[in-house]
Amino acid sequence: MNFAIVGCGFIAKKHAAAIEKIDAAKLVAVCDKVPTVMDFYKEEYDARPYTELEHMLEKEDIDIVCICTPSGFHASIAVQVAEAKKHIIVEKPIAMTVEDTDTIINACNTNNIKLAVVHPNRFRPVVQELRKIIDQGLLGKISHASCIVNWNRNQEYYDQASWRGTKQHDGGVLMNQAIHNLDLLLWFMGSPEQVFSMEATRFRNIEAEDVSIGTIKFDSGALGTVEASTTVYPKNYEESITIFGEKGTVKIGGPNAIYFEHLDIKDMSEREINDLKESIKADPWGTPGHQWIIEDMVNAIKEGRKPAVTGKDGRRALELVLSFYESAQKNQPIQLEGKME
Repeated sequence: MNFAIVGCGFIAKKHAAAIEKIDAAKLVAVCDKVPTVMDFYKEEYDARPYTELEHMLEKEDIDIVCICTPSGFHASIAVQVAEAKKHIIVEKPIAMTVEDTDTIINACNTNNIKLAVVHPNRFRPVVQELRKIIDQGLLGKISHASCIVNWNRNQEYYDQASWRGTKQHDGGVLMNQAIHNLDLLLWFMGSPEQVFSMEATRFRNIEAEDVSIGTIKFDSGALGTVEASTTVYPKNYEESITIFGEKGTVKIGGPNAIYFEHLDIKDMSEREINDLKESIKADPWGTPGHQWIIEDMVNAIKEGRKPAVTGKDGRRALELVLSFYESAQKNQPIQLEGKME
């Protein structure tokens, strides 16, 4: 299937590399307002460059469009692509507001277009194994979970482009970095009923937050904590999710949450636990998440099914981020019961 990429910044290179690895996929065109940033894709992949989206959609035989622009532009581009009857893979967050998100989802539904959101952490081998453990009931009743993203994004990172760190087009650590981990919390723990959050902008000269601390009450009665920052010196320190159950405790951790840092389950033997840990260590990254999502979209079209990570999934992660923002702004708990089903 023929692919196009809109927005040729850093993340677009991951999409292009993933497309290149998939036999059933070919990158045929790219679009960006800055012509020089498309030179790499023209030279490396023989993709035709366009500065106007409508021209690319008119002239090229495209099946799927990857939207890799700053987040604040996702909605307007997605509507244009959907109306051109092209399937869509959109980078996280799906949009910056619930209203824009619903505009994207409605445009795709109206035009019978498939929509996938890039939450690639779901496809890390250790995350897949943790999901199996939860689904099999090996943890029993869950009491609480902890999500930590303590990373470094220095001022030079934010100074690369004027939109970085803005509330309109990018957001802070929750929207831009920790949203992947919030997506995993929802995937593991179910729907939240209530959140409470505090945030600050401590070190970086940006409009949005560079540190956030929050709590969640899930509909199961389980609790969760979220700690996220881009202020850690001098480099990424920890990305982890820990789940505490009545029959087991599991932590996936390290700087990038790709290993079992702790695995202790009542109904698993020591040998089973060690074998599982070693299998993850042998191939911690597995198939790159972007490649997984892109190939899944190809197969979803062929098989007439939904993509693995849908627009609804992207909406839920966004709503959780926005509820944290609202709580921090109002300095009070925010009720979500029944709103994220």
